[in-house]
Amino acid sequence: MSNTTTGSTHEFQAEVKQVLDIVIHSLYTDREIFIRELVSNAADALEKMRLTQLTENDVFGAELPLEIHITTDETEGTLTISDHGIGMTRAELVENLGTIAHSGSKAFAAALKNAGKSGDASVIGQFGVGFYSAFMVADYVKVYTHSWRQDGEHLVWESTGTGTYSIDEAPDQVRGCKIVIKLKEDALEFCRPDRVKAILAKYSNFVSFPIQLNAERVNTVEAIWLKSKDEVTEEQYKAFYQFTAHAFDEPSYRLHFQADAPLVINALLFLPEQNMESFGMGQMEPGVGLYCKKVLIDPRPKKLLPEWMRFVRGVIDSEDLPLNISRESMQDSALVRKLGEVVTKRLLKFLDKEAQDDGKKFQEFYAKFSRFFKEGVATDFLNRDAIAKLLRFDSSLTGEGEVIGLADYVARMKEEQKAIYYQVAPSRKTIETGPYLEAFKSKGYEVLYLYEPIDEYVVNSLREFDGKPLQAVNSNEVDLGDLANEGESLSEGDTETLCGWLKDSLASGVEEVRSGKRLVNSPALAITPDGEMTPQMRQMMRAMKPDEVEAPKVILEINPRHEIVKKLSVLSQSDGESAQLIAEQVLDNALLSAGLLDDPQRIVARTEKIMERLLAK
Repeated sequence: MSNTTTGSTHEFQAEVKQVLDIVIHSLYTDREIFIRELVSNAADALEKMRLTQLTENDVFGAELPLEIHITTDETEGTLTISDHGIGMTRAELVENLGTIAHSGSKAFAAALKNAGKSGDASVIGQFGVGFYSAFMVADYVKVYTHSWRQDGEHLVWESTGTGTYSIDEAPDQVRGCKIVIKLKEDALEFCRPDRVKAILAKYSNFVSFPIQLNAERVNTVEAIWLKSKDEVTEEQYKAFYQFTAHAFDEPSYRLHFQADAPLVINALLFLPEQNMESFGMGQMEPGVGLYCKKVLIDPRPKKLLPEWMRFVRGVIDSEDLPLNISRESMQDSALVRKLGEVVTKRLLKFLDKEAQDDGKKFQEFYAKFSRFFKEGVATDFLNRDAIAKLLRFDSSLTGEGEVIGLADYVARMKEEQKAIYYQVAPSRKTIETGPYLEAFKSKGYEVLYLYEPIDEYVVNSLREFDGKPLQAVNSNEVDLGDLANEGESLSEGDTETLCGWLKDSLASGVEEVRSGKRLVNSPALAITPDGEMTPQMRQMMRAMKPDEVEAPKVILEINPRHEIVKKLSVLSQSDGESAQLIAEQVLDNALLSAGLLDDPQRIVARTEKIMERLLAK
């Protein structure tokens, strides 16, 4: 390596050659990232200059503004990025651009720490590696520079990135660095102003220092997530939400918080007013950008928050992110997963409090976004219990337009009640006109009404809440004990005889016939045996494969106090043919209420036969 004071040619350090090869060929999946890296380095240099001005009086070019200037030249095929930052000496050019054993940013941060000023630094990234990303698109790169020191040299560093670089004198340089990139033939898109402006808006919009693109400032939105809440107005929050979410509505909820442990986090999250998936717009993409000290790491990190939270919008900024090598690898790091866990728990806790403080507002929000929370219960094991607190349902004790959460349900359970009871059915009317609710109403037990197919996955995933199991009212396992029923019942012997006769008469459709304890006003009900598909699951399977789903054999529970059942007992001994028709009708009525009747038309034909027999008498 030459040490002449004029022009000199140097070999890159061996490690730099390796890094250059990695950067150029495989480090970054999107070449546009180089602009972000160079702007971050410029902001780093300006931050160093800002702090240097606090302690040094004799600064070269003291009048120069702390700004970043970017110029495109489509005729020459060049892109120029310059700053009036701290600049570099000849030795620093060798150290920062020729080796990776040292890092200008790291060394500066260490110096600040020793001086007791580390809290003032906003040092972004590691200078060397980020700089090399320029060679992904460059035939050659020139770096013009002058140090902040008055006696600094006017220098230019130049390289094609293939093995050597040169340092020469370049008269009339101002303080800072000017990077001129001669673009490769296949990278000329990066000298188009519109392309560069879009990249700056995507990655560098919140950099602290002004960014001028062809003399026009492009970063005009403040990084308000780094401010305290009392410093931000409602208008600023709304404008920021609409900017980051590309939205026109106002957010339903906003969470703005800072945390120091276990990670340093500055987060500003919004929950939108409209669910775009409900309008048939397709599945939303994640909408929370990941930043480190105002520099975008990933606009839509898929592994930061759970997938079911894809409707959330906003920004998460953490200075603890390790910005080594590639910022694109952040989403795979354990630290980012921890960051996501902390923010997710904070957001769920926030929503739970909001739901308690203003139940009506949360109910309106939940009505639009319920599918996301239900998806979360079914897929997000880590946060399942916290998400379950936010679920809302109609119930047998709620009025029209009212809903209840599981915590409130448990709080008003009867002392002897063993489980949280629910029924999945298409509508409130279907549930309340069916036979399954009768015993629960008699006991005064509340029953949750679940109307959507996904609800079955939700309760099967949740299984219990606050130590109380969730149980379907039409489950074979329900045992409510004896009911205080009115009316005379068939004798135990007659009931047993009738059950046996029904089992034989309805052999193709029933697995078991038994006297039920859960019936009050209905003659019978059908229950799916253990291990069989539930009615809702069966309907979904039939919709997909109608020829492959056979009619199930059910457990038929009869009500020995009901007049139809008592008269059927007598009729079965005197008129077997008529009793057979009635028995089949009782079964089909039960199957219809259970959602298990595949051919409702057969009820019509049988009803006509029953009418013929009645009219013939």
